Amino acid sequence: MSNPLQIRGEVLDVKRAGSYFVISLTAPGIPEITRPGHFLNIGIGGEETSMLLRRSFAIHQVQMRGMYGGTLDIVVGVNGKGSQWLSERRRHDPLSIVGPLGRPFVLPKEKVSCVLVGGGYGSAPLFMLAEQLRERGCRVDVVLGASTEEKLFGTLDIKRLATTLTITTDDGSSGTQGRVTDVLPDIMDKSDSAVVYACGPMGMLSAVAAIASEKRAHSQCSVEESMACGIGVCMTCVLPVIGDDGVTRMVRSCVEGPVFRGDRVRWSDVGTVPADTWGAPVEGGH
Repeated sequence: MSNPLQIRGEVLDVKRAGSYFVISLTAPGIPEITRPGHFLNIGIGGEETSMLLRRSFAIHQVQMRGMYGGTLDIVVGVNGKGSQWLSERRRHDPLSIVGPLGRPFVLPKEKVSCVLVGGGYGSAPLFMLAEQLRERGCRVDVVLGASTEEKLFGTLDIKRLATTLTITTDDGSSGTQGRVTDVLPDIMDKSDSAVVYACGPMGMLSAVAAIASEKRAHSQCSVEESMACGIGVCMTCVLPVIGDDGVTRMVRSCVEGPVFRGDRVRWSDVGTVPADTWGAPVEGGH
């Protein structure tokens, strides 16, 4: 894991993309050590703010060079005061940035067939991943899903990187009506995929991981848990994961994740501490 940097970055640009905002930032030193699946933690509201909790965002893309040195993009969906504040930033506004954080996706050593599955703006970290997989000679089939057409992100840009692109929307406003999991088994069969990478809502990840296991494919899921500190201190983002020794532990998705093996996360127990978890409270104990 790379050592994260805490820096003062600057907003370069804010662009609207469907329901989302793509924010380009200068972040000296971070783009060079970023890998697909890493995320940033950003201070919200400026120095005088009452919004104490920082916000975490997947790194969408990085550019190593340019007038400002290395820059990077994040994708923001406005769903509260913090993301609203961020979407209203203007060129040259300063931001407190910590990154790159978390465990990134693991790339296959051989040229294998891969399927990338994104839900909503969960597709953001899949672009860098698709590029690096293509550079390794892997086949890359992409499935993007959302509730409606405007909640999809980056369909045109990722098309250039994908061997095939399949789109699903719940309301049928774009692509196939339905969910990503309706089309995934067929795509995996046709491409004979060995690895599935996914990022999106927890319900989607749970279903994708189950399909991958059924097809005997390896799955890596980037979880969308609330992360306040991003560095493993506050414990808001814990979830039950089975270790190499078969024991379930509550692990922090910001440090041990956000990318986990899909077959190791106890999806149906997320939000609880299962009774057989290492260190779980014993009923009737003290």
